[in-house]
Amino acid sequence: MKLLNKTIESIDGLDLKSMRLARERQDQLTKPKGSLGVLEELSIKLAGIQGKPLPEISRKIIIVMAGDHGVADEGVSAFPQEVTPQMVANFAAGGAGINVLARHAGAEVRIVDMGVACIIDIPGVIDKKIRPGTANMAVGPAMTRDQAVACIEAGIEVAEEAIADGADLLGTGDMGIANTTASSAILTVFSGAGLEHSVGRGTGIGADALDKKREVIRQAIKVNQPDKRDSLDVLAKVGGLEIGGLAGVILGAAANRVPVIIDGFISSAAALIAASLCPESRSYMIASHVSVEPGHKLMLDELALKPMLFMNMRLGEGTGAALASSLVEASCKVLAEMATFAEAGVAEKEEDKTEQGAGI
Repeated sequence: MKLLNKTIESIDGLDLKSMRLARERQDQLTKPKGSLGVLEELSIKLAGIQGKPLPEISRKIIIVMAGDHGVADEGVSAFPQEVTPQMVANFAAGGAGINVLARHAGAEVRIVDMGVACIIDIPGVIDKKIRPGTANMAVGPAMTRDQAVACIEAGIEVAEEAIADGADLLGTGDMGIANTTASSAILTVFSGAGLEHSVGRGTGIGADALDKKREVIRQAIKVNQPDKRDSLDVLAKVGGLEIGGLAGVILGAAANRVPVIIDGFISSAAALIAASLCPESRSYMIASHVSVEPGHKLMLDELALKPMLFMNMRLGEGTGAALASSLVEASCKVLAEMATFAEAGVAEKEEDKTEQGAGI
């Protein structure tokens, strides 16, 4: 718990002075105020995160964490568990969706084995395995409390290593057969939402399998009785190894004043854990997109985050984070590189001239 507690204690609020100066400059750029919408607000948030009026993004790293789930034994996924290590190999070879979109965005992909159920001996895969897959949460806790802490602390370490290597923007990604089941359980516990709203088709299961998935989650919550006031208890009883790891990445990013882009449903379950451990960590989160998984919007509402993209995506892997990373970078460039009215010699609206501050 030492690293976790130290990390949480290191998370401060946003730099309000830098945000004010960034907003003043936004209002002086050669455009109507607010005309670039989310890009403007995002640049101001980034100023607060980085603690400087002109934030910069120079190195983007997407962290993809993999882990297996014992609840897969209940038939809640359309794919067998063997797919998890096969996809890890695909990530390492550069052939997955996240690899393509990360290359497009100019981002690096780092793959982490948090708990794949078999031995992973692939060059380039970071070994942080806590245990070979979780236990079946339908009959008992997914992991011990100590293992839940170890997951989060491993994620903090991965984030800090990426930041030490120069990352000033992190993104989250996941891989793990049956991880939408664990994520739906986490959402249900924290939000109290009905299973008809919090549980979706995941990998594309049919109606009968969806009913079974909901029943398995209902059983897991009944058997384990996770305490929503204790996020470590929730993670240990109905969570996942990669979910805990991603929660650690988010906390590690926040402690180092680095923005972190939240990908889809599984990454948002990790964000719920992180936010429960440290509410201030939400200030460092950027929601990339809203998944077609029905519970994802509920998660984002719980986190008070607004997604940037509506793409009907549900792949995970960090694909939404990779796409959104270009927008995050663009928001910084607009703020820094766009001319002000004074610089460009462009006349302002008359009523604006007396409203604007000194700027940057």
